[in-house]
Amino acid sequence: MTKETYPVKDKINREDILKKLQGGDRRSVGRVDEVVNDVLRNPILFDKLFSLIFYDDDVVRMRVADAVEKITLKNPEYLTSYKKEIIEKVSRINQQEVRWHVAQLFPRLDLNTRERGKVFYILNGFMEDKSKIVKTFSMQALADISENDKKLRTKVITLIEDMVKEGSPAMKSRGRTLLEKLNKIDST
Repeated sequence: MTKETYPVKDKINREDILKKLQGGDRRSVGRVDEVVNDVLRNPILFDKLFSLIFYDDDVVRMRVADAVEKITLKNPEYLTSYKKEIIEKVSRINQQEVRWHVAQLFPRLDLNTRERGKVFYILNGFMEDKSKIVKTFSMQALADISENDKKLRTKVITLIEDMVKEGSPAMKSRGRTLLEKLNKIDST
């Protein structure tokens, strides 16, 4: 069911969502789960939530990215109209908490060959981030988007092989698992 098929059930506006996402610091998710539930009950709110991704507050941006990731885990179609914006604008937000969620969103997008190339370039850049979480989610996203693209998969395998040599223990472990999966695809 698409978000357009739901009637507007209540009168929550952008400012109401913003208030729920403000306050505290980046160590807490605040009221993200409440916002997620609001949107799942009334999907028309997704557009209002997404519009806050560029808000001038690190805490709000982080929580918006978290909420969008949680909502689209089971509803990836909500991202369809935002594909270009995610690739060209949201991915440029230089904040680790946004970056790791963007990395999680990329495999949920229906990407053509050109877009996969752009996303590869973006995620390759994310692999230079100081955050191990950003690197790990980027590695996972690269593996996911390359599953059905042999040419891209070859590049991703090389990149992950490098990360397995020099990454943190968690990255090395994830990398080995991803390499095993990608190499299996090539052997079938």
